[in-house]
Amino acid sequence: MKYKVDKAMPLMEFLLEVTHKKRNDIKNLLKFENIYVDGSIQTYYAYALQVGQIVEINAKKESLPFSILYEDKELIVIDKPCGLLSEQTAKESQKTAYYIVKQYLAKKKENIFLVHRLDQYTSGILMFVKSKKLYDLLTHDWNKYIKVRGYIAIVEGKMKQPKGTIENYLAESKTQNVYITSKDKGKKAITHYKVIQSNRQYSMLEVYLDTGRKNQIRVHLSSLHHPIIGDDKYGAHTNPIKRLGLHAHELMFIHPLTHKEMRFISKTPASFQKLFKKG
Repeated sequence: MKYKVDKAMPLMEFLLEVTHKKRNDIKNLLKFENIYVDGSIQTYYAYALQVGQIVEINAKKESLPFSILYEDKELIVIDKPCGLLSEQTAKESQKTAYYIVKQYLAKKKENIFLVHRLDQYTSGILMFVKSKKLYDLLTHDWNKYIKVRGYIAIVEGKMKQPKGTIENYLAESKTQNVYITSKDKGKKAITHYKVIQSNRQYSMLEVYLDTGRKNQIRVHLSSLHHPIIGDDKYGAHTNPIKRLGLHAHELMFIHPLTHKEMRFISKTPASFQKLFKKG
């Protein structure tokens, strides 16, 4: 849609007046470069419009900043990029996967419910559901329906054991650090791993969870003295790809209503693979 400016005013005030959208919706349009002034992208909400200028909302630019791996009437699965929050925090409410997908589904008058989370700097498969009934079934009996949660992790050093299982109890401190503790003070956490590639500096692991505790993989691999690359919070000394080396690559569950097996796969990031290319 194109609008001609009849009187000088800030861009935000003009958009509120002509679109009748909420202020947060307009902020999102600006943030994702959907607003043009005289043919040029404008992201500054207080930009001073002059009489005669043309403001355009480019619907073609209103695309998601990540891939949709699967979508039907009941659920939507995305490939979350590293750095994007799964849901809102005290400091950020809009630049999250939940908010972006919510805006996308609102156009189709569909609901959204978050059934699990990924750490901000973990990339990969993140699933949302569209019905309260499905949300209730999955969240109330998650381990009954979720059969496979697989990750690819790049850790520092060469693993001594090609595969193994880490089982202990985890708790979280007041400063939000997760640590290994005793049975009476923590929650049980089980992680399985297998080395799939390695060199002198790094190992690529395939990791599967029996439990889904906060920071579980990061803490467990660090406890083996092989922290995930880029994870200085849990002891990493290197960051060769400028991101956390953890990617959620596989999710399989039994649909609570149809009882069908549903499996989703996300490709391992190219930056992970480059660490193991010869020459």
